Amino acid sequence: MQATYARWLDAATRVGFAISLVAFLVYVSGAVEPFVPLEQLPQLWTLSAARYAEATGAPTGWGWLGMLGYADFLNLAAVALFGLVTLACYARSVPLLFAEGERLQAFIALAQVLVLAAAAAGFFTGGR
Repeated sequence: MQATYARWLDAATRVGFAISLVAFLVYVSGAVEPFVPLEQLPQLWTLSAARYAEATGAPTGWGWLGMLGYADFLNLAAVALFGLVTLACYARSVPLLFAEGERLQAFIALAQVLVLAAAAAGFFTGGR
């Protein structure tokens, strides 16, 4: 099971790195226009997330998914993919743990999958 987890972790991080690199190159090359122009970023870096969203008109919550046509949001998507790596690795491990008879570890891994999926879905944001 550990070898499978390690293979999935290795593959997912390599793919995530490649996607991040491509998204970054698209961003810095100017091939795709960013939502927030690069020249404005230094003035915006000091703002809180709420003030940044207010100043730029950037969406909050899952609204950024509708902005993937902008280079800066492509980078955000690439970073978000890294957040799914642990979820994918645990999800792959659950059936293997059950097959090996490691029921307690399987249930713990399943609980982690459920908590991570709920967090990604915004279940713990308190309605924000």
